[in-house]
Amino acid sequence: MNNLIHDYPKLSIAEIQAGLAAREFSATELAEAALMRIAQIDPLVKSFLEITPDLAITAAQGIDQAIASVSAGSLPEECGTLAGVPMAYKDNLNLTGTHTTCASKMLESYISPYTATSISNTLIAGALPLGKLNLDEFAFGSSTETSIFGPTHNPWDLERVPGGSSGGSAAAVAAGLATATLGGDTGGSIRQPASFCGVVGYKPSYGMVSRHGAIGFGPSLDQVGPFARSVADAAAVTDAIALYDPADTASQHTSVKMTDYLTLGVKGMRIGYVPELLELDGLTAEMRRADEDAMQRLQDLGAVLIPIELPHARAALAAYYTIGPAEAFSCLSRFDAVRYGYAERNASNLTELYERSRTQGFGPEAIRRIVLGCYLLSAGVIDQYYYKANQIRTLIRADYQQAFTICDAIVTPASPRAAFRFGEITDPVSMHASDIYTVPVNIAGNGGMSLPIGFGDKTGLPISLQIIGPQLVDQNIFQVAAALEETYDFERLAPMVLEELITPMSLEGGAA
Repeated sequence: MNNLIHDYPKLSIAEIQAGLAAREFSATELAEAALMRIAQIDPLVKSFLEITPDLAITAAQGIDQAIASVSAGSLPEECGTLAGVPMAYKDNLNLTGTHTTCASKMLESYISPYTATSISNTLIAGALPLGKLNLDEFAFGSSTETSIFGPTHNPWDLERVPGGSSGGSAAAVAAGLATATLGGDTGGSIRQPASFCGVVGYKPSYGMVSRHGAIGFGPSLDQVGPFARSVADAAAVTDAIALYDPADTASQHTSVKMTDYLTLGVKGMRIGYVPELLELDGLTAEMRRADEDAMQRLQDLGAVLIPIELPHARAALAAYYTIGPAEAFSCLSRFDAVRYGYAERNASNLTELYERSRTQGFGPEAIRRIVLGCYLLSAGVIDQYYYKANQIRTLIRADYQQAFTICDAIVTPASPRAAFRFGEITDPVSMHASDIYTVPVNIAGNGGMSLPIGFGDKTGLPISLQIIGPQLVDQNIFQVAAALEETYDFERLAPMVLEELITPMSLEGGAA
């Protein structure tokens, strides 16, 4: 068991399933190893808000029983494509019987009465549910500093943020606490923390993965997607969760399997890049050098690099921070302290109940966005801002559609800089600028992936490239990412996860 605790974080999904088939270990042993590791390391990283040992062990035992019914060397089909894979989930995704807090006092005591479709699909595929992960409150943020439970720490440097809002999901993979996780991306909340933590983070095209059971921030922008340490693992999770769901009105019928595109290479593929985006203020020199090196590698692999224009990309942040708060205001109006959510018991009337409960239940960033959204949707202002923002959205979509008539994928930086220190950025406008490369993709509805491409010369921190595909043609993203990934050779398990941190600990003593 001790060897498995050390080794399991480095196992890919394919290696986990091969090990199960060969009877090298059981799914129950995997679950126990994962839970022990969380107990030992997560007090430093603080990625988990709730650990679910009973759910993980029960799922593992079911897999072991199914495996016992077939001969060694194979897995029964009913085990699923994620059989035995330790997974965890961003805490704005409902999972029956667990807290779904959105890292907010407003939902601190809320227990999920149902399971989000994205989580359900992983469980049907055989994943082992380890628990729920930290995030910025209601996914409002780029650093996971707005969580009422405290920040998550970047496993590469515990004094730095993991990014956000899905910081817990990214950090858990980088620290080897879970093989894969699910997060949510409204304006970069998968790709930016993946970049900061040196893991693969994929935002599917809008409608590919069901939003049912995800507590909404901006319903026209939100998308659920995976974090993993490799493109192949991200593809395996995507294939399990990218299924049509009638419970989500935006859900699309897709039959493409991303795992079918991992070995095709990029020879002859047309890769677009935007010279203007490499000259934006705030993009660090080491980021630019790493991105230019990645483009050269793609060219060496046989891809054709094509300079393109995205004329309205600079307007994406303004459009996003109009549309996003407006939709957030609408989504959060349901938390009225009457049906569910935090309620101030000393209120003397209904109006006071609303005012005091929402004032105390929401944190500063949530209140900022609620107030802004209310203003943007008010009479006399909605025409000037909200409607114009949606006109810009139309132009941005048209830009991408035009670009993809001449290229098969687009590459840009994933983030203008590497992970910053806690408290280093306090100005909301500067914080919002962290999403300058990711927001346009949500506005357009395309898919995008953050792929690690090395480490900064000065900081030693992870650097990533963003790969964008035509809408609902996300297989192009995986094809490019898998080919480029092969040209790099570096360890994606954060170095702070050292052998000396792993001390013998029983499951009862450490993961209850």
